[in-house]
Amino acid sequence: MKKLLMLSISLLSTSYILAQDITDALRYSMDEIQGTARYRAMGGAFGALGGDMSSININPAGSAVFNNSHGSISLGLLNTNNDVSYFNGMNSSSNSNVDLNQLGAAFIFKNTNGNSGWNKFALSFAYDRSADFDNDWVANGVNPNRTIGDYFLSNAQGLRLDEISALPGESISEAYSEIGSFYGYRNQQAFLGYEGFIIDPSNNADENTEYVTNINGGNYNQRYAYSSRGYNGKLAFNVATSYNDRLYFGLNLNSHFINYERTTLLNESNSNASSLVNRVDFENNLLTTGSGFSFQLGGIAKITEELRVGLSYNSPTWYRISDETSQYLATSRLEGGSNLSQVVNPNVINIYEEYKLQTPGKVTGSLAYVFGKTGLLSFDYAVKDYSNSKFKPTTEALFSSLNNSISNNLDSAVSYRLGGEYRFKQISFRGGYRFEESPYKNDNFYGDLNGYSLGLGYSFGNLNIDFAFSQSERDYNYQLYTEGLTDTAQIESKLTDFVLTLGFNL
Repeated sequence: MKKLLMLSISLLSTSYILAQDITDALRYSMDEIQGTARYRAMGGAFGALGGDMSSININPAGSAVFNNSHGSISLGLLNTNNDVSYFNGMNSSSNSNVDLNQLGAAFIFKNTNGNSGWNKFALSFAYDRSADFDNDWVANGVNPNRTIGDYFLSNAQGLRLDEISALPGESISEAYSEIGSFYGYRNQQAFLGYEGFIIDPSNNADENTEYVTNINGGNYNQRYAYSSRGYNGKLAFNVATSYNDRLYFGLNLNSHFINYERTTLLNESNSNASSLVNRVDFENNLLTTGSGFSFQLGGIAKITEELRVGLSYNSPTWYRISDETSQYLATSRLEGGSNLSQVVNPNVINIYEEYKLQTPGKVTGSLAYVFGKTGLLSFDYAVKDYSNSKFKPTTEALFSSLNNSISNNLDSAVSYRLGGEYRFKQISFRGGYRFEESPYKNDNFYGDLNGYSLGLGYSFGNLNIDFAFSQSERDYNYQLYTEGLTDTAQIESKLTDFVLTLGFNL
């Protein structure tokens, strides 16, 4: 009767929780403005400079530095190279893609009233790609201890058998969908393990809550393939003003959008005599879409004609996010002297209720020294407290637990950027360096980022062409699953990009 009741009301029930974790919060909190070639070549150190379309995303006062209306468009080639180690296995992978990095225009309006100190106003819009999610890598090795069976076993323990199994005559698709709708994600994972013969109940009764695994013996050959696509974009609507060309003030209203797709596939095999199941293929697919809002306030002051200081505040970004998932499981087992295969393919897309994510704000202080028309040096220092990330509604029990984990594991992180430019006639030579602290309290899990950049620019008067090369490195550990099989792949990641920008006065 209980299962029949479930079928009658499950269509009205939804689950917030897909099993989000800290990495989901970080993915959308760590903005990496790719920007124009000039911005990229100088390490992104533009908080006290302005006069570049991507500088508006650091300090919104920067658009008022333009003397004339200006527009630019940038294309980037991004390459991601990963060296992956997992137990005794080593792999290398490389992925490249070409995208629109940046597009924007600033319209300058000069005040014809000579008696007013407010001599200039700017209205701008700027699109910037703030994160690129295209990435592919493979980890493989022999795990001496943990198996994917531990993942299903960990999810199943404590759950009633009648809450992770199908009704008589019910199809895999129907049962998977109803269990997910009524009980949630964890029960669905236990259902897959039970239907795939990976786990068995200690006793075959509805009220059973204890389970055993059918994969035993150690030394499991594992291959984990990761593939992701998508981006995080930002559209800034900007207004700024200048007072006597000494003080600049600006405001951004930002619209953010997320498109993220990820597929993971684990292949595991063993030849253990004590193991009933000797092969498992487990695929997971995720599609995340979302939109958000943030604002920025900023100011730039010319202390002297050479020395400039800047200060800007980035508010938190308030996202509304939706997730869709699908899963596939196939197993092989030795039973009665025969090799038997079992495919558990629900052919169901789980659509989860929309939730909210608040990413942390950021404060940036900047200094710049301009050597007339010869060149300049610029420095930015920023602070962001990642422990302030929050999933909402915070009253949801699992979100509350996750937010506590974020607070306990993440920390305030500083970043600094240094850039320089030297001009010789129409040619500009540029270079930059940037450093970003790990957002984790334990930086052995997720390391610091170091990067450098170089670039060239040529001015034709009202038209300029710029080129930049930049490279950054970060080492991190990737945990395969949040339950059971919690081993990590160690990844040395190197990002290399080439950016070409066409800029023009309007």
